[in-house]
Amino acid sequence: MKIVIAPDSYKESLSAQEAASAIAAGFREIFPQADYVLVPMADGGEGTVEAVIAATGGRRVTVQVQGPLGEPVEAFYGLSGDGLTAILEMAAASGLALVPPANRNPLHTSSVGTGQLIRSALDAGARKFIIGIGGSATNDGGAGMLQSLGARLLTSQGESIAPTGEGLRDLASIDLSELDARLGETTIDVACDVDNPLCGPQGASAVFGPQKGATAEMVAFLDANLRNFATITQQTLGVDMMTISGAGAAGGMGGAIYAFLHGRLRPGVDIVTEAVGLDGLLHNADLVVTGEGRIDGQTAHGKTPIGVARVAKRRGIPVMAIGGCLTRDFTAVFANGIDAVTDAVYRPCTVAEALHEGYDNLRMAARNAAALVALGQRL
Repeated sequence: MKIVIAPDSYKESLSAQEAASAIAAGFREIFPQADYVLVPMADGGEGTVEAVIAATGGRRVTVQVQGPLGEPVEAFYGLSGDGLTAILEMAAASGLALVPPANRNPLHTSSVGTGQLIRSALDAGARKFIIGIGGSATNDGGAGMLQSLGARLLTSQGESIAPTGEGLRDLASIDLSELDARLGETTIDVACDVDNPLCGPQGASAVFGPQKGATAEMVAFLDANLRNFATITQQTLGVDMMTISGAGAAGGMGGAIYAFLHGRLRPGVDIVTEAVGLDGLLHNADLVVTGEGRIDGQTAHGKTPIGVARVAKRRGIPVMAIGGCLTRDFTAVFANGIDAVTDAVYRPCTVAEALHEGYDNLRMAARNAAALVALGQRL
């Protein structure tokens, strides 16, 4: 048998690599002679860098950049084994987790650090980018990112605006003559799993602003500033960011990368399955095992197990999923390519205990799942 094990991380308990190892250990107790291929996965969010690095034999690069409030932070990105693909997580440089709760204010946060990560990867030779934009602290429309890459966002007096959500109020013109020329040689895939527009009731400011510390008054102000940004962008590029599905992701970063850097906004799990070469690794596989921390109705909407299942089903391979836990609506995954589901918790326990015992629980669940597969082979 050839068994491909391709789980996401089990949040706060196991990395994707640790989860894959636990599942493999359990299956080996029943099928010791099987050929196991471990493929740690992600869906464009946390863990994406590690997943692609592991799959391509790449490396992690640490860089000091400007954090969301202008302070220096130690961020990172990944380079694929051939050095041509950079994998970035916006949260590493411009993430909400980098801002203490008492200091969260999207009027003042900036995406400058994300642009600095991109520039560092360009310096390293990368010409293909995978950028996960979840978990941002910003609502600056990607203005800080663009400025750190050479774009000049100017006031009516010809001075640079502040690279913040508040600063967009003063934007009067955009000069791209000094934008890093290497960007014209790059392709950028943006892991974007939301379809929020840039502005309006479902836009970046209204939906995500409060999570980043915005009051109702701030939301209206930030929304107006993003509208101003969209107007100036259309005058400069002829691109209407107001009509782009997903432009509101990460405080408008989705729209900025699409309009200015010609990036493609795509489901994160699709980007990752391509980057790790999952389809090729499934050649001649007999079974695929995937999973994540919780399998529920939302899993069916493009989370890692479904992305893995879609690739497997193109080859007609059965798919099993092991969740850290299940919710009542987990059965939605059966209509999306997953054939069997089980959970990892085998006894009543606290959440803290379940997280602490994650490896052993997942190993035992995998062992029991493998025993059922073996039983089925004998029927």
